[in-house]
Amino acid sequence: MPHRDENQGETMETTVLTRQHVAKIVQEKGLDLFMDRMIDRLDEAFRAESRWGITPARDGFLRGPQNTAVLEWMPHHQPGDSITIKTVAYTPTNPSTHQLPTIIGTMARYDDVTGRLLAVGDGILPTAVRTGAASAIASRLLAHPDSRVLGLVGAGAQAVTQTHALSRVFRLDRILVHDIEPAHAESFAERVEFLGIDVAVASVTEIEAASDIICTVTSVGVGNGPVLHGERLRPHAHINAIGADLIGKYEVPLSVLKSAFVTPDHRGQALREGECQQLDQSELGPELPALCADPALAAGRREELTVFDSTGFALEDHVAFDVLLELAEEAGIGDRVQLEHLPEDALNPYSFQ
Repeated sequence: MPHRDENQGETMETTVLTRQHVAKIVQEKGLDLFMDRMIDRLDEAFRAESRWGITPARDGFLRGPQNTAVLEWMPHHQPGDSITIKTVAYTPTNPSTHQLPTIIGTMARYDDVTGRLLAVGDGILPTAVRTGAASAIASRLLAHPDSRVLGLVGAGAQAVTQTHALSRVFRLDRILVHDIEPAHAESFAERVEFLGIDVAVASVTEIEAASDIICTVTSVGVGNGPVLHGERLRPHAHINAIGADLIGKYEVPLSVLKSAFVTPDHRGQALREGECQQLDQSELGPELPALCADPALAAGRREELTVFDSTGFALEDHVAFDVLLELAEEAGIGDRVQLEHLPEDALNPYSFQ
């Protein structure tokens, strides 16, 4: 991985991981190893959060048609070592209008001492994988250990990595999937065929009645939620609520949140734009990192209704970029370029090395 060298003779190069590099990493290392390592590293980071620096809530601005899209920046700072910043665009019209992913992003890592750029790379796949990994970690703590049926409300890109991640920590027998776009639900079985799990299209009511774990992964518009009914949930159901990422956007009914044990990933962020914006701070359980650090806080919850409010925060991106850079280094994949203009004379911008 790129790192800061205290020596005068350090090479001022930036590691660049393009889409071709990321594809080759996955081909050489395999999807399961990628996901397993992401789950392990993220769990380690959550358990040691106090040693992982500073992660403020993300910020950004509305953009796109009728301000239905956003551009956000998500920084994580490890004082004395490095800073990771993900720039991410959320554009719900992308798949249907431009044949592009709803979430597009890039990762950048800077040296904390000098400020120079250490690495830059794709943020789309790491975001999808780390979001799935976070749900796997939360579900392993809160869901019934014998969970076999997974329900998905929303069958887009994130539904694939949610399913993959959960299949790594539970012995899933069946997946029930619903989407307001019938074609998305119908194509889901083909997209997760590599997992070898039975998939059936179902209604939201059927999903609630049969599922041990439910993931809501939708692009529901502001003010158009919830997407769950909350009327026939199993007593031990665990919900990973993924889609809420704007003020006024939510997927889970208030009645469900009021009756459940709710753990956010990042309290301040979740209260502002996650499912937790429907609740008072006093109604929230501990954050996910706290549960990882002390699993006893979650152990008694597996027989009751639980919700993980996943807004995604920059510590996860920092870890995800670590994993990607680590796998790239192991496989000898990536480019090293002199991207920044670092003049021969630091006091003269017109001097070239």
